Amino acid sequence: MTAKTRQEQIDDALRKLHAVVEGVKASVVVNRDGLLVAAMPAGNDEDVLAAMSATLVGLAERTLGRLDQGSLERLLVEGEDSVMVAYPAGRAMLAVMIGKEHKIGPVLYAASVTAKSVAQVLAS
Repeated sequence: MTAKTRQEQIDDALRKLHAVVEGVKASVVVNRDGLLVAAMPAGNDEDVLAAMSATLVGLAERTLGRLDQGSLERLLVEGEDSVMVAYPAGRAMLAVMIGKEHKIGPVLYAASVTAKSVAQVLAS
């Protein structure tokens, strides 16, 4: 049996995230420049989510640094219909869109675990 590629491992992590928690509309793994690494489901404006989440995370990191408030642990943006949460994932980041009608706690936990998994894959 052949070892899975990094891309396959990241895709598996996103599939697992969508399978284990209710309410995840979309998820992306994005590099720090906003370039898409992986998306679930494909064809769901993932390029827009990737670019915008990378921009927001970059701004949040600069703001925290400028205010001497430590490293970014999580960015949460709440809209009228959905919530976006982004976690650093090593050389990349994970952004997840959640339906507002769903409980956010389980999604936050699962997204945190997924971001750590992605970071490990990218570090190997």
